[in-house]
Amino acid sequence: MKKIGLLLVGGIAGIVLLTHVGPLVGLAVSLVILYYAFKRFMRADSTFKKILWASIGVIALLASASNVPAILGIAAAWVLFLVYKNWNGQKENRTDKHDPFANFEREWAQLKK
Repeated sequence: MKKIGLLLVGGIAGIVLLTHVGPLVGLAVSLVILYYAFKRFMRADSTFKKILWASIGVIALLASASNVPAILGIAAAWVLFLVYKNWNGQKENRTDKHDPFANFEREWAQLKK
């Protein structure tokens, strides 16, 4: 039953991710342009170049802000990752060595015998 739920959630997340590929690509391109404009702005010597790169950066920032649906695509990708991780029952392995309370419980159980 757990596998059916994971399959259903993974299918829905996959469909959402596929429908938001366009905004994801647009967000990636605009963030790359924004990064490049920021780097060039910091290296610019003249005032004209600083104004030019600042305006390009503002335009790229506005373009990246207009790709808000890409946040849904990122969330869908995260859900797909969690479904993949839980498909075979893989969980984070935290050993009892580093957990002081687990050692305490084990020692307490031995004392109660």
